[in-house]
Amino acid sequence: MKRDLAFDKTNFIYLAIGMVVVIIGFILMSGGGSTEEAYDPEIFSTRRIVIAPAVCLIGFCSMIYAIIRKPKDTEKEK
Repeated sequence: MKRDLAFDKTNFIYLAIGMVVVIIGFILMSGGGSTEEAYDPEIFSTRRIVIAPAVCLIGFCSMIYAIIRKPKDTEKEK
């Protein structure tokens, strides 16, 4: 008896890859901030305001693709 699941192995792999990419994007965004006593210009670095959000967007798009992707039937219907 074959189960008809919404996702196959490839969908889960794409979801995992997308999640890892999003986590990497959030790690790139992290860092110290400015305080009232000391200004840190690092909060406006290219890594934190351009690269990290782009990496997160790519990760979210790959997760959306993994959800929308239709699994291929491995067994022909009789």
